Amino acid sequence: MKIAANGIQIFVEEQGEGDLPLVFLHHWGGSHKTWRHVVDKLSGSYRTITTDHRGWGVSDAPVSGYGFADLAADAESVINALNLKKYVLVGHSMGGKVAQLIASRRPAGLAGLVLVAPSPPPAVVLPQEMAEAMAGAYLTAESVGATIDHVLTGRVLSVEDRAQVIEDSLRGAPQAKVAWPRATILEDISAQVHAINVPTLVIAGELDKVDSVEMLKSHLLPHIAHAQMEVLAGTGHLSPLESPAEVANLITEFVRDRVVH
Repeated sequence: MKIAANGIQIFVEEQGEGDLPLVFLHHWGGSHKTWRHVVDKLSGSYRTITTDHRGWGVSDAPVSGYGFADLAADAESVINALNLKKYVLVGHSMGGKVAQLIASRRPAGLAGLVLVAPSPPPAVVLPQEMAEAMAGAYLTAESVGATIDHVLTGRVLSVEDRAQVIEDSLRGAPQAKVAWPRATILEDISAQVHAINVPTLVIAGELDKVDSVEMLKSHLLPHIAHAQMEVLAGTGHLSPLESPAEVANLITEFVRDRVVH
């Protein structure tokens, strides 16, 4: 279904039932389908809510407005439209940085935060050549495939999952594809993230080449002093697809042991 959120239409998919909803935000290049295996394992116990960021999946793609404030406002509008009184926010990569910004505002219903291979709070300043290479990474099936093989994964995806990643990446609106490497990645939310006060779990991939374990230890954990980190062995950046059972189990344990229901 689509929900009117922050002046546009955001696609939302709900599954399962439970008293504590889990709200999932995907990575740059993904869609709500990135979470499908994780959600399949969780929806028997939880109400799961997955969304498409603006410009991705089947959500609206406005000409502009792809900064973190815009993406956070979209997600907050969905949460309000669904009248979620208490929930856990789960964000992957770019979605993880969006989740950090939302959590830093200390919304009344937020009970916990899960950051999966998250982009860290500081600005990431890329060499111009690298930024432009990223801007073109999702232009063709071949370029997406090369990005999957050489950047995004630490283990081989199934044929179905690989096809889905390629489809999601190609489907993104041109303005959404270029906004991240050319502008949004340069945003620094470090000052805000210090305000996060809910239980926080960070899930890192041992083989992640995008947001490595060492980068998260040095550029994320100092900003969220109470965060707990778990490292997935043999896993790259696309952990929701590479190691979905492990991600789902860590979320389940976190909610059971650290989140107040």
